[in-house]
Amino acid sequence: MQADYGVELGRDDETLELPWATPDGGPRYVDLKCEPERINEIEEANRFPELRDFLVFINSLSSHPGNRNTLEKGSGSGLQSAKCDAWMSSEIHPGEEIFEAPWKFGSYVDFFFTESAEVFRQSPQASVEAHEEFLKKIVALLKRVPELPASAEFLLRRCYFHEQGDLREGLYVTFYLFGFGQDERKARQQWAIAMNVARNAFAQLNSGHPPL
Repeated sequence: MQADYGVELGRDDETLELPWATPDGGPRYVDLKCEPERINEIEEANRFPELRDFLVFINSLSSHPGNRNTLEKGSGSGLQSAKCDAWMSSEIHPGEEIFEAPWKFGSYVDFFFTESAEVFRQSPQASVEAHEEFLKKIVALLKRVPELPASAEFLLRRCYFHEQGDLREGLYVTFYLFGFGQDERKARQQWAIAMNVARNAFAQLNSGHPPL
């Protein structure tokens, strides 16, 4: 399985504001950590069970960058999802030709650490370094998976949190995942397997061996 991460914190790089909402009553941010029962409001979660399971799982995690020694289980800190999507495509990029497949099924999940803004306020550099250390470890775990026609990419980006009238800066991660196959069914199947692998990797980092 291919896996990598990147840092996109430049002036022109993509950012995220939370909470977000589309105009005219369209999709909006749902806080699944505080209100997991609202997952049915997320269209993509209803269409793709594997994505739904991943969202439920990731919002249950309790580790965060900023504490390198404990997971602080039950503290209310941890990972939270912000946005997601999933799609089928026949657009194969040059770096994906290694899989020799004409179809791919892809998804992304934007996630952040609950205390991102507070950790970033205390030390922006330390926050970036802690996030990078987390991403290095999750990528290393995914690279151990042999011969799976799938790829994962994590991009560290800047996030702006609207909290009680204030705008606080922090960080978030966009997690892209693709499965490749000779037809649409096979591509989605490989993506589903890769999603389960990713879930297991996150679980491993959260189970008694602090990622940070």
